Amino acid sequence: MRARTTAARAHHDPGTRGFASDNYAGAHPEVLAALAVANGGHQIAYGEDEYTDHLQRVMHGHFGPTAKAFPVFNGTGANVVALQAMTDRWGAVICAESAHINVDEGGAPERVGGLKLLTVPTPDGKLTPELVDRQAWGFDDEHRAMPQVVSITQNTELGTVYTPDEIRALCEHAHERGMKVHLDGARISNAAAFLDVPMRTFTNTVGVDVLSYGGTKNGAIFGEAVVVIDPDAVREMKRLRKLSMQLSSKMRFVSVQLEALLAGDLWLRNARHSNAMAQRLADGVRGVDGVEILHPVQANAVFARLPHDVGVRLQQRFRFYFWDEAAGDVRWMCAFDTTEDDVDAFVQALKEEMAG
Repeated sequence: MRARTTAARAHHDPGTRGFASDNYAGAHPEVLAALAVANGGHQIAYGEDEYTDHLQRVMHGHFGPTAKAFPVFNGTGANVVALQAMTDRWGAVICAESAHINVDEGGAPERVGGLKLLTVPTPDGKLTPELVDRQAWGFDDEHRAMPQVVSITQNTELGTVYTPDEIRALCEHAHERGMKVHLDGARISNAAAFLDVPMRTFTNTVGVDVLSYGGTKNGAIFGEAVVVIDPDAVREMKRLRKLSMQLSSKMRFVSVQLEALLAGDLWLRNARHSNAMAQRLADGVRGVDGVEILHPVQANAVFARLPHDVGVRLQQRFRFYFWDEAAGDVRWMCAFDTTEDDVDAFVQALKEEMAG
């Protein structure tokens, strides 16, 4: 009998590369292999499977013995569920004006989560205790949403990285004022790779209460997790995850991807590589007249300013996004599968467009 073949076929050129987002990359082969391992037979649905159970022990190794992971579908879901669980109906969250929860989640924290975001402008995407205090007031004022959570992003939307001491100072400052601390860790692996420290060094060790752990940007197909470090910082996580449509029936396929990243060093290998490619890209364009690097390149993002017309032409050759189109500011992202040849080809294309 002739073996059956799949009807699926490639609809894209696997050799295509861009610098728009690390979400453009596919899945790491080790993640795909883990999915195949988890695929056999039946497992209990909705998180009572062996893979989700084992993921808890893996998370303990990274974020301490009290850490509990609640796998979800995506980063916005992780942030919304986490912040819902950390706030009262009248609560507010202090964050940087550039924070993903403020500018890139379609209003979901406020519209779905039912909370108020209190934003603070920052020059580098990073909050400080002094910046937090611009919004940390009116706790007893019934006319104002009550600040209950400080949410930071590691690394930030501008590619900058908090040091452990900076996060410790923020946590101490927030806790002294009766607030909790949430860390949006969509690219937490890149931050750890840059700092060359374990993730615990700037999370549970310094006082972070809850974090959103990101796997998609670091080699997973889909799947993030809310990681509750302090159980007293949240309420009804399981119910809120379901209510927010983030409870996966076949959760083993989310959990096994996170296990594949975190049980060994795949998360770190991927992050170190994408960071290194961003450094190579930044080094390649620094000497190009008319191109300005806008922020320190500390993770896998390069923010630059160049003539608008050059940016438009360059986009026809490689996909990337304008960050501020009026100013000519762009963002170039590197992924775990970005190669040196990809970077060098992009830099050469930039030089050609600048010369043209």
